[in-house]
Amino acid sequence: MSISVVDVTKRFGDFTALDGVSLEVPDGSLTALLGPSGSGKSTLLRVIAGLERPQGGRVVMNGRDVTDVPVQERGVGFCFQHYAAFKHQTVHGNIAFGLKIRKRPKDEIDARVAELLALVQLEGFADRYPAQLSGGQRQRMALARALAVEPEVLLLDEPFGALDATVRKQLRQWLRRLHDEVHVTTIFVTHDQEEAMDVAEQIVVMNHARIEQAGTPRQLYDEPANEFVMGFVGEVNRIGDQLVRPHDIEILLEPDGRAQEGQIERVAHLGFEVRVDLLLDDGRTLAVQTTSADAEQRELEAGQIVYLRPDRARRFSAQR
Repeated sequence: MSISVVDVTKRFGDFTALDGVSLEVPDGSLTALLGPSGSGKSTLLRVIAGLERPQGGRVVMNGRDVTDVPVQERGVGFCFQHYAAFKHQTVHGNIAFGLKIRKRPKDEIDARVAELLALVQLEGFADRYPAQLSGGQRQRMALARALAVEPEVLLLDEPFGALDATVRKQLRQWLRRLHDEVHVTTIFVTHDQEEAMDVAEQIVVMNHARIEQAGTPRQLYDEPANEFVMGFVGEVNRIGDQLVRPHDIEILLEPDGRAQEGQIERVAHLGFEVRVDLLLDDGRTLAVQTTSADAEQRELEAGQIVYLRPDRARRFSAQR
């Protein structure tokens, strides 16, 4: 199902949560809403779901205006950061809940639950209770429950936010594979740019109730629309009025008349990659990424004086 958000505005009293937001979500895509806290991500998701009604604008699904359509008639499934599991029901009971209230036959419910347990890799856990599951398993159960009613749109609000870093990484890879299997139009909210870059086909960067840029992960990283996007999607250094990625700075051992002098404070070997933290002659700090082979060849070490030459630096006009 394709989704169009057209000039949507949402206010809570004097606070503007969405300010004329427009967005296109292609059918069957996996889209991330990315931005800092308070940028409007979750509010936009809730407006799409029908949980919030905008003061202006429209939400269109497959060409149908659903702005005033109740949430239960939009064909959406939800999964939130806090699983909202029914603690006194088994995994089977939690997943079957939406089917039971729709009065589906028991045989059909059991078959659908078994199918979903296999899909989310929880075979053998049907009779366990949520308290007997790990955090990652509970989140997969919550996703299975959202998928049970075969929604046309799946909406995920910080689905992995309560999990530790290792489990988050495992689950986002799993979500990508799951999406490739079910192909349901999916929108998920995150403030983690690495998570968005790893999972999504389209990333929508939000800030102060507006969309700054929407595009593929590569477009946002390589062709940021403005200074905010470049700083939020990936690490960045400021050199004068220029912004430059850490891997786009060349370290020279001798001055060349254009390079800026700096002193190495720390060399951190991170496998293939090496991070070099430097102190510039004007007192500012700067980070450079290079390869382990390059760092070894140049014999880079703390205390060394080097010279820095930016490549692919960018300048942006003043933002609104």
